Amino acid sequence: MKFSKKDIENALKTITVPGEGNNMIDSKAVKNIVVFDDEVVVDITISNPSLQAKKRTEVDILKTIHERVYPKAKIQVNISVNAPSKPKNEIKGKPIPGIQNVVAVASGKGGVGKSTVTSNMAVSLAKMGFKVGILDADIYGPSVPIMFDVAHEKPLAVQVNGTSKMQPIEAYGVKILSIGFFTKPNQAVVWRGPMAAKALNQMIFDAAWGELDFLLIDLPPGTGDIHLSIMQSLPLNGAVVVSTPQTVALADAKKGVAMFQQESINVPVLGIVENMAYFTPEELPKNKYYIFGQEGAKHLAEDLRVPLLGEIPIVQSIREAGDFGRPAALQDKTPTQKAFITMTQNMVQEVVKRNDQLPPTEAIKITTMAGCSAVKK
Repeated sequence: MKFSKKDIENALKTITVPGEGNNMIDSKAVKNIVVFDDEVVVDITISNPSLQAKKRTEVDILKTIHERVYPKAKIQVNISVNAPSKPKNEIKGKPIPGIQNVVAVASGKGGVGKSTVTSNMAVSLAKMGFKVGILDADIYGPSVPIMFDVAHEKPLAVQVNGTSKMQPIEAYGVKILSIGFFTKPNQAVVWRGPMAAKALNQMIFDAAWGELDFLLIDLPPGTGDIHLSIMQSLPLNGAVVVSTPQTVALADAKKGVAMFQQESINVPVLGIVENMAYFTPEELPKNKYYIFGQEGAKHLAEDLRVPLLGEIPIVQSIREAGDFGRPAALQDKTPTQKAFITMTQNMVQEVVKRNDQLPPTEAIKITTMAGCSAVKK
């Protein structure tokens, strides 16, 4: 008995793919039919990956062709699965209107200069012409107010579209909010995770940040509740991890990078900053002494395949500038300022690369601003 491809199609129109409403032909599940004498090859794609669905599909095709076309037909059914990918269970927050880029600055352990890097990155961005803010999320050890000489300031309430908001404190062109503004200098913050998270959410969403190109988040050291709260509250464009070259610090920095790269978090690591990289005496400007080890963060960055954003030397003026509330990046034409500017430029370039992967509505345009690539919508 002779039969045609059309006969097979008509037969397959009488059955459906398991779990789908339309018949196998109209649903376009059948990709190809080949008929040669009494041999039939059917290529079909289904969305249900279970063995039961595959078996039922094959049995239905064999039975239908044998009953409706030719009982002695030799049939080969090739089944492929095109299951829709499951959405990732990522921790993502909602954006704040007016804020273009949110960058977290983290460290695996305390004492490596994370807040110093954040403060100097902020003023470097401001000097380049960006609108910048800092959220000091180090609930238990806020130091940004001291580094900007605004420790005794108190944010005022302002009305924005009929709603009362906190007005960030501004210094050196940087808008700042910190839990340090709401506690006494000698008062310890003894809060459980939920209380700290609530305070952070108020500083994030109940603040009159206005238009910002960058909001830098100065995270606490380590990995924990505060980090998760921030990532649940805000969509981060990326994270910067700060470390010294010391082996102990590098081990913790590696954990910090791993936290951001977890599948459920999936925040791009923009790079690593090596703080206290080397010491150069003023009287021996060509000498470098590697007090905490040499190029440890550089090697870590290479191993983890993330950029090394910069190497910040140990300079007395950086410590003095932080203590006196005037970040060292404000010191014009010094090697220290150059190191911070280079670090910041590299961070901006990494943000640009990251944002280039977003859909067209979130595309980034690069413009020249004060000698640095600027990030704009």
